[in-house]
Amino acid sequence: MAQRFTVRTWATPLTIGAFFLMAATGVLMFFHIEGGLTTVVHQWCSWLFLAGAVGHVVANVKPFKNHFRSPFGQASVATFSLILVASFFTWGTITGPRLLKPVQQAIMTAPLSALAAMTQTPPEVLLRRFEAYGIPATGQQSVRDLATRDHLNPNRLLGLVFLPE
Repeated sequence: MAQRFTVRTWATPLTIGAFFLMAATGVLMFFHIEGGLTTVVHQWCSWLFLAGAVGHVVANVKPFKNHFRSPFGQASVATFSLILVASFFTWGTITGPRLLKPVQQAIMTAPLSALAAMTQTPPEVLLRRFEAYGIPATGQQSVRDLATRDHLNPNRLLGLVFLPE
């Protein structure tokens, strides 16, 4: 006889599997071991973790509510809520994630000649690299200009600049 397919059937295993994935990729990211698709997997699969956790709570709503009756449960929710609110402020700290967007903007809009200088590559070598991939370019154009003009993923173009091999 086939087992009934309930929320508990999928939610708990999904939560467990996604937790191990989030924990492993989170630890790797913490220690800056982010080769391949580690960060992308962590970001996108966190939605699976969230879906599993919501399903797990739905399947276990009564025990879940009971946790809020204990002083430890209340203190835990209050503590993590405060941490969440505090995380929205910079507290004067400049972090890598905070710098990422303006640095990306600058790189995307810089002329290719400036990117060549940044990578210590002669501009003509960089332009030939683009030409070899069928992307005609001048030293005055930016990655954003080329991506928009040729309908290309800007990361592909940045790869030609910073990861040529």
